[in-house]
Formats: sequence, C-alpha cells, structure tokens
Amino acid sequence: MTISPALLVHMVAPPRKFRVYVLTAVVVTCFLLYQRRSLCCWLPKPRGGGPLKKPDLRFQKASFDWAAVPEHFPAQKLAQLPKRPSRKLPRVQHDFSSYRDDATTETRRRAVRGVFTRSWTSYKKLAWLHDELRPVSGEPNDPFGGWAATLVDNLDTLWIMGLEAEFYEAAAEAVQIDWNRTSESGINMFETTIRHLGGLLSAYDLSGEGALLAKAQELGDMLYKAFDTPNRMPGFWLKFEDVMNGAQVAGSNDPSASPGSLSLEFTHLAQHTGEAKYYDAVDRISQFLQRTQEESRMPGIWPTLINFHDQTVSEQVMFSLGGLADSLYEYLLKMYILLGGGEDASKYKAMYLRAMETVISHILFRPMLPDQKDVLFAGDVLVHNENGILQPDGQHLSCFLGGMFALGGKMFDVAQHVDIGARLTKGCAWAYSAFPTGLMPEIFGLLDCQKPQLAACEWDENRWRAESGQQEQQQQGLPKGFRHVRDPKYQLRPEAAESLFVMYRVTGDPAYRETAWTMFQSIVKYTETALAYSTIADVAVKGETKKTDSMESFWMAETLKYLFLIFCPPETISLDNYVLTTEAHPFRL
Repeated sequence: MTISPALLVHMVAPPRKFRVYVLTAVVVTCFLLYQRRSLCCWLPKPRGGGPLKKPDLRFQKASFDWAAVPEHFPAQKLAQLPKRPSRKLPRVQHDFSSYRDDATTETRRRAVRGVFTRSWTSYKKLAWLHDELRPVSGEPNDPFGGWAATLVDNLDTLWIMGLEAEFYEAAAEAVQIDWNRTSESGINMFETTIRHLGGLLSAYDLSGEGALLAKAQELGDMLYKAFDTPNRMPGFWLKFEDVMNGAQVAGSNDPSASPGSLSLEFTHLAQHTGEAKYYDAVDRISQFLQRTQEESRMPGIWPTLINFHDQTVSEQVMFSLGGLADSLYEYLLKMYILLGGGEDASKYKAMYLRAMETVISHILFRPMLPDQKDVLFAGDVLVHNENGILQPDGQHLSCFLGGMFALGGKMFDVAQHVDIGARLTKGCAWAYSAFPTGLMPEIFGLLDCQKPQLAACEWDENRWRAESGQQEQQQQGLPKGFRHVRDPKYQLRPEAAESLFVMYRVTGDPAYRETAWTMFQSIVKYTETALAYSTIADVAVKGETKKTDSMESFWMAETLKYLFLIFCPPETISLDNYVLTTEAHPFRL
C-alpha cells in the first residue's frame, strides 16, 4: 500500500504542545553543547560560526613599506614553490576512533586553560601591547622590538582554547602593528620569524581572517630584506641601517638553527601569497645544507655554529641538537610534511634520515642510572680528531627530540625511530621527576653507559661518586645519576610537554597524559606568582623557589598550548592536518 507523504506526516506527528517541549529542549541542549564545545577545545566550525558577532578586523599599513626598498644583491632567478602532490601523506596519528572524553580529562583541560587565562589576564592588564609581562614586579618588558610578542605569539592559543572574544580583541591590535615603530636598531631574525610571522600565519590558518595574512606579508617583506647579502644567506640580525646601505653580510659564526629554522614560516607565507621569493630565500639555505651535509667533521649533521659567510662547515668542532642547533633538524622533517611529501620535498626526507643516522650513532646516549631505566638523552660532541668526544650533558631545549623522532618514525615508517622517541621523551620526564620541585634544570650532566646500540649498563656507585665529586654531591644534593647541574633554572620551557603531546598523539598511550598532568601540577606549584608564573632560579631547592621575574611568550604559546592539547579530543589540531612550527604554531596542510 502506498501512503502519501502528507498522510504519513499527519499519522506520525506528535501533538503541538509536545513539539514545543521538544523544540525547547533541543535549543537548550544545543546552547549547552556550544558552551561546552567552546570550553573543551577548538573544533572546525561550519560557515556562519557560533553566536559571537565577529568584529571587522581592519588591516592598517605600517608607516614604512619595506617591500619598496630596492635590493642591492637581488636574486637572479627564483626557485618556484613546489605544488602539493595529489597523494596524501601517511597517517601519523594513532587510530582514536574509539576515543571518548571523560570527566577527569575535562577537569584537567579546564585547569590548564585556567592557568592560561590567569597569565593572559595579567598580561592584558599590566603589559598590553608589550612583548612580555614580568610576572613578579608586574612591569612590561620589550626584548623583541616592542611588537607585542606575547599577543601575537598567542593568537592561535586563544583560538584553540575557544577564547574567541579574547582572540578578536588581540587580533584587532595585531593587524595594526607598525613594524617601523621600535627603539631597536635591528631585530633577531630567528625570534621574530618564529614568534611574529609564525603567529600571524597560524592565526590566519585557524580563523581565515585576511587582515592577519596581510600583516604577516607586511612583516615577511621586512624579514625578506635580511637575505639581501652578496651570497643571499641571511645574517643573525636584521640591522635596519645596513639594509639601506647595502652593508649586510652573512655571519661567519652563527647558530645553525637561526638561518636553518626560517623555512617553514617563509614557505607557508609563499603558499598563502603565491610569492615565490619567500620560498626562494629559504630554499637557498636548504641547498647549502644539502651540499655540505657530508663535509662537516661529523658527516651527516652540521656543527652548532656555521660560517654562512664563506658557506663552509668543516672548521667548527662542536655538534649538538640542543640550543643553537635544535630546530634545524626539526624543520627538515617538517618541511617535507608542509610540502606534502612530493618529489620536490624528497631532499628534506633524505637530509633528515641521513642526519638521524649520525645522531643515533654519535649524539644519543643511555645514562647510567641506579634502576637501569631505559631512557635516552642527547649530548654534545667535540670533534678535534676522527672519533670525537661525547659530553653526556642534557639540555631542556633538546627534549623536543622525542616528539621529532616519533613523528618522523611514523611519517617515514621507521619503527626504530618511534621507539627512540619514546625513550627520549621518558628520559626528560625522568629528569623532571628526579628533583624536589618535579622540574627539570636547563643544563645538567649525566654518566654515559658507554655500551653499543644504546644498551643498558650496571649502576656503578664508585664511578658516579668519582665523576660527580662526593663533596659537590653533598653540596648540591645531586640525585643519583647526575654529575652536575650547570644551569639549575626552569624557564617555563615547552620541549618536554611537546614530546609528551606528540607521543600521545602518535601512540595513543594514556601514560603520556598522566605524565603531562604530573608535570603541569609541578610547574604551577613552583612557578606561581601573585600575578602569573615565573622562571625559577633552582629546581633543586626544597620548599619555596626563587622567582626570577621572567615569563617569555612561549609559556602560553607553547607550554600551555601543548599541555592543553594533550587533554583535548585528538581531532583538535590533528597531526594529520597540521604541522606545528618550532614555536608550536599550527600550519594547515
């Protein structure tokens, strides 16, 4: 029997009063779900967005147009931006199809966001539009040109945490920054690129607000002038007067991570604007690295300091994946991802995998520990002869390696790298737990097991006492296994939290979440001030810690972002849809 649609509706339609109740319930439920969504984490929204009426962001041009400044050493031919291939990159995130949020996870997420909003509120009240807030004195601080580094660096964090009103308030200021208004005679290329340019590009990726991209390109045009040198290699500093006079030259002893960590931001700017010059600028650095990879005293990796002026790498003797070198290696992997893994990106894969061979063979070490815990660290190597001398010193800055190895292992299907990533991540977590504050020092020394294949070794009490010094051990209260703590500060750094986040997303192991929560609690307990959170002078003290009145922009832009994301549903900033810069700015793939 055939029933007409009209008759069917009449037969099944409930009474009008019931429909009103149902409609009311649906409206209330949707409102509560929206409120919950905005608190939980950012998720992609359909066109039209939520109930917030977005303000009109108006891009304001800077008072000086750097794009109009003529170049003294222009590029003769530009490398073209590679097109993304049609094939998809391998999946790197764990299969979270059965994932369900729970009350504990939401409580932790709320706690992290609460610490962020406390920090942000104090910055807004006491240091608005300055680079940083001093979290003890409440004074502003401007180490990065006075261009509101904390504000720009945290645009994407505001968006991810669902703080949309705060995001638009900050974005309205960001798009009016005048790069010509600064008391500085020059700027740090690396810091300005990763904090400001990366922050603006990421905020554009997340919000789609064109004014943010316009401001990013305006800044990119200024930063591009650093490449106006005789060999097109940028200096460590962009000095404004030298730009005008054609006096810029590349440095002869610059950190390898400085020019080596500009590629993601400049390439992504090129992807959004279609301007090949931005990609060409960093591609020349990549070509230099590719040419010289086997020419250093430790073939496969580059020295910590590089002569970019003469484009040589054979004279320097220090090799490390810690400070001054770290993000160079991270960006080899992430450039491959950003470019979609096509043929034009193959050089980045080759350089990365070759570098990791050397890192595993010569830089990584397993420490001698009382419980023989299976963890790894990255040391420094001095190469005065063919073999080199390993200095088994750990750095907080090198704690990003766990996440990098895991991400690369999944991307290139190298299971050994995922395992190494886990051992490195657990090494930094162990270093946190070893001290009374539950926090890890900036730089410290360990004892190398000196076994092949990063194998375990028996604990040798006599060796530890001899190499750490019994008197020094008593004075410093060194935990067993540590030779020294050269720099006992904790600077609110993000690298350990970063690796915990990546390891969780790659493996799905909830233990990484538990470690992150323990870490978060220790950070808050020992760094909290009356206003926000501060670097502390010594992680080894018992009781009250000495606050040094410093809160860099990466505290909210990276550390709290990673700690928030690890407790978010895994589709939030999925590693299959975004690549995160060294400053934790997600770039959409």
